[in-house]
Amino acid sequence: MVVEIHVPLLPTPNLPEGAYPFPWIEEIEDFLSDLEEQGDVEVFDDGEEHEGAYVFFVTGAGEEELLAVASHVATLPGVPAGTFAVVSDDEPEEFGLGRHVVLARSGYKP
Repeated sequence: MVVEIHVPLLPTPNLPEGAYPFPWIEEIEDFLSDLEEQGDVEVFDDGEEHEGAYVFFVTGAGEEELLAVASHVATLPGVPAGTFAVVSDDEPEEFGLGRHVVLARSGYKP
């Protein structure tokens, strides 16, 4: 099982001139990397852009725990509203083909 975390690819408002417009990507990558180091989940693949979203992939735990991680990602500072998850497997034909899940505003407790 793989949970795709789809984050709308929206720039962070009010950044200084010339700043990288998506600093939340690195924040999410750091959060997921920390969880992976703790052995809580595995990052399945590198994140990538897809249809107006940046998609992160997590696996290595049960559905409930992976969705809790996705919910926590949705609440990280600076992460755009509208983040959702897709429950899939490790061999989908393309992104977003699994079961779509609206993320709760609470979730993973490290």
